[in-house]
Amino acid sequence: MADKKQFAFDKMNFILLAVGMVIIIIGFLLMTGPSSTETVFEPDIFSVRRIKVAPAVCFFGFVFMIYAVLRKPKTTDNND
Repeated sequence: MADKKQFAFDKMNFILLAVGMVIIIIGFLLMTGPSSTETVFEPDIFSVRRIKVAPAVCFFGFVFMIYAVLRKPKTTDNND
């Protein structure tokens, strides 16, 4: 039989990368909101959600993606 190629990532690595990307997107969405203009000041730009929670969620997403990249797939030796 043909020897199966060994890839650096397995299915679980790709799933973890996708989950990390979704977490980062959620973090960026949490940062959105109304902006201030020259005539109107919007105090929501200093809300806890936009300056503390959202960057923490993004950071967690990036750490999660680093883990997904560094995770070593389980190898199965089939020496038939």
